[in-house]
Amino acid sequence: MDKKPILVVALGGNALLKRGDPLEAGIQQKNILIAASVIAGLTAQWRVVLVHGNGPQVGLLALQNAAYTSVNPYPLDVLGAETQGMIGYMLQQALKNCLPDTHITTLLTQVKVDTLDPAFQDPCKFIGPLYSADQLAALPADNPWQIKADGYGFRRVVPSPLPVSIVESAAIITLLADDHLVICNGGGGIPVTEGENGLQGVEAVIDKDQSAALLARQLNADALLILTDADAVYLNWNTPSQEAIAQTTASSLEELRFDAGSMGPKVSACCRFVRQCHGIAGIGALQDGCSILSGKKGTLIVAG
Repeated sequence: MDKKPILVVALGGNALLKRGDPLEAGIQQKNILIAASVIAGLTAQWRVVLVHGNGPQVGLLALQNAAYTSVNPYPLDVLGAETQGMIGYMLQQALKNCLPDTHITTLLTQVKVDTLDPAFQDPCKFIGPLYSADQLAALPADNPWQIKADGYGFRRVVPSPLPVSIVESAAIITLLADDHLVICNGGGGIPVTEGENGLQGVEAVIDKDQSAALLARQLNADALLILTDADAVYLNWNTPSQEAIAQTTASSLEELRFDAGSMGPKVSACCRFVRQCHGIAGIGALQDGCSILSGKKGTLIVAG
């Protein structure tokens, strides 16, 4: 019997904790139930590998981390590993309840990055909650965080180097071949570099869309689907003339410019995957997940 085609799904951390939502476990669990229902629906047609974001979650852990001053703060790579366990557990449990006869496996995943990546000099990855101007002014004067505008507020930004290779890729391939629904590369993966003493973590958060696209290319997947809190890719986003892009080609999208802190990495990840693997890619809202790759919702990107 032929196996189903492979689909890599990138689930945004903001799809699990919507903008403005309190960063509470109960709210996240409710959103994960919605996500699990969508992912379960995709398994009717696809073998699914699920990558999730962790922007709000790792930012919350960083806040909690900083609040306890009796020990030095834990580095971002360790906090990223914590979010892999936390979010992976919630997703794995919810998916197992939706798909009781399916093997669901969460894999703690390290992803190598380049220490010379220019992203370390220009942090642009948003993490943590959205601050109003008043909340931003109330932060301690000696707070070392870098802050940038994000929509109607402000958020902390950290370096987001490009993923180079997935340390546990062989394990992912083995699990997928055995028909597991694999949850991996959580938060884009735990960022590590390799030196004289082996692997070591670095202070960064890898973009989960770029990480999902790298995984999709390594698996030679048939499709890449990015689920986020935006219902499509838009021209002239957040202006009176904004216009959703329904179906397009990688070449057409690559001629346009998108925000480096939000839609830009999603578009570039999809275009690179489509060009290299000759598959299809989609970007859209979580609730539309089962309709995006058929072109009925969101943005569908094809070769050309």
